[in-house]
Amino acid sequence: MSIEIKEVKSKKDLRTFIYLPEAIHSGHNSWLPPIYMDEWKLFSADKNSLFQHNETILLLAFEGDKPVGRIMGIIPHHFNEKHNLKNARFAFFECYNDKLIFKTLINSIENWALKHNCTEVIGPMAFSDKEPQGFLISGFDAETMMVTNCSLPFMVEYIAENGYLPHVDLCQYEVPLTSDVTERYKPFAKRVENHNSITVHEFTSTRSIRPFINPAFDLINKTYQDIYGFSSLTNEEAQEFSNRFLPLLDAHLIKIITDPNGEMLAFVVAMADLSKGIKKAKGRLFPFGWYHILRSGKKSKRLVLLLGAVAEEVRNKGLDAILGHRLLGSAIKKGFTSLDSHLIMKDNYKMRREIERLDNYRLYKEYRIFNKKLE
Repeated sequence: MSIEIKEVKSKKDLRTFIYLPEAIHSGHNSWLPPIYMDEWKLFSADKNSLFQHNETILLLAFEGDKPVGRIMGIIPHHFNEKHNLKNARFAFFECYNDKLIFKTLINSIENWALKHNCTEVIGPMAFSDKEPQGFLISGFDAETMMVTNCSLPFMVEYIAENGYLPHVDLCQYEVPLTSDVTERYKPFAKRVENHNSITVHEFTSTRSIRPFINPAFDLINKTYQDIYGFSSLTNEEAQEFSNRFLPLLDAHLIKIITDPNGEMLAFVVAMADLSKGIKKAKGRLFPFGWYHILRSGKKSKRLVLLLGAVAEEVRNKGLDAILGHRLLGSAIKKGFTSLDSHLIMKDNYKMRREIERLDNYRLYKEYRIFNKKLE
């Protein structure tokens, strides 16, 4: 039977697009559903301001009346202008294990990109580095963390068959948390703190964090420019991102450093792994999913790094050691026994060396973003 491609236009189409991966990954034990309330906001042009700065298309593949695949196309105008590129991206690509379905979807994005005068397609990569990136290339049976892809091995095979080449690799670590880790940082962190006019802010409620949100995103915009795929966030986008994650955060796992004038110099944000609760809730907050997610956050022993930044003028001066010492100390007091690094670019050797200095680290997943020149 032939494959028909349909653009998402209606709320019914969008519902199919959002929930289709649940059917495709039925029986896939490692798959983690998204929080569907977030998905409705993410894919809504009315609720997600990123649609205002990017050309987008959402496509569904049908075999008869049955939806069998989905893909999103994105043209990141600001990113392209800044880097003098004519790139399109594909993201949120899901399909059943069928070469024709895969080829029909990826070819549809290529044709759409050509119509918009693009010369290259890159993916999986969405609006920025803050959405799931890359197809999984190792660690298929390992547990899945929030905001990461859980693709099956055939996706890597099929993308190569369609002429795509490796572009950027990312990796994900797990490290056991023990008091030895904090003791390693402690002497140096104390020396740096004593020899600098800085204030280290620690928190007991997320309400007290709100005044620091905009300065934190300003610092991100200044320091993330060299991170692949990063696009500066507007104030509106920063608020949307913070509103998405702040209710899930434990204030004790947020640390901020300011100078004598109150200017933010560095920060780190981590959170409890909520994956078991999200899985039990099947991604649905209601009627009782919120309880499973909240409970899993309180019981979780796994800490996930979410965001962090250090101002360029104070890099390599030890502020990261202060943040690490304070964060890991709080995490251990709260009973966390392991740390997940989230995604790190494979050529970010400085960050990887920091992780690999710690005892018994485990590189347990790798991801790959692909590219293809268009003719």
